[in-house]
Amino acid sequence: MNKQNILVTGSSSGFGFLLTQALLDQGYTVFATMRHIDGQNADRAAQLRRYALERSGVLHLLELDVTDEASVATAIENMLQQGGRIDVVINNAGIGGGGYTEAFSVEQFQKTFDVNVFGIQRVMRAVLPTMRARRSGLIVNISSLQGRIVIPFAGAYTSSKFAVEGLAESYHYELAPLGVDVVIVEPGGFLTGYWSKMMSAEDQGRVSGYAPATDLPDTLWNGVIANLQSENAPDPRILVSAIVNLIETPAGKRPLRTVVDPMMGGAAPTAVNQTTEPIQRELLKALGLGDRISVQ
Repeated sequence: MNKQNILVTGSSSGFGFLLTQALLDQGYTVFATMRHIDGQNADRAAQLRRYALERSGVLHLLELDVTDEASVATAIENMLQQGGRIDVVINNAGIGGGGYTEAFSVEQFQKTFDVNVFGIQRVMRAVLPTMRARRSGLIVNISSLQGRIVIPFAGAYTSSKFAVEGLAESYHYELAPLGVDVVIVEPGGFLTGYWSKMMSAEDQGRVSGYAPATDLPDTLWNGVIANLQSENAPDPRILVSAIVNLIETPAGKRPLRTVVDPMMGGAAPTAVNQTTEPIQRELLKALGLGDRISVQ
């Protein structure tokens, strides 16, 4: 049985649910977190409990709302009490939305950033003291190809994922000398529960001002969803396997960014990454940090 303790946020659906199952298959001890374990997500929690009964891994279910600092702190405290340490954290919880950016309210932007960006910061601040003390650990942040390139009609989501990229890369450099790996995974399109939960713009009155192109957001995203529902659609387990591979890669050898985009090939985000990596290396050298911080 694998002795590593892994925390997964957003385990009630999508990648988080599949990842929890895959990690249990591999024998890890998984602390699967979600909101409303005894409420709206009770069925999903029960499914994971049943799944774990016949797997080599060990499952712990924890209540965790990434938008609530007290909830995050309590969950991490419970994990440490039950598991003794935190080896891996997977910041998976996230929300998205589609439509004309102007029609999204400030409150909708705030909600998106509260989950996708501030949620990661809350979790990082809660887990890092123990990881730094042990000088060991891995934190995987689920970003998106939309954190490196821009697809129109997802402004709130895209801007939040650009923020995730900057936040996670900053942590990567700061924590590398302390033995804690911080990495970024950039998925392309996969058919998960994400699409059924996408926010729509609240201020539809503003959309009429985009005539005669008011249909463009729906045309784009309906086309993407249709491709993801086709026979040749990529299997979400491809992304899960990539994350498991990062966990199993030796410490200090993990790449900063991993693109997983079977639907479109990943050429665009990969090109951005390949362009920025040498620039970052030279910048760190120019700042006198080259001997202490490396870009993988």
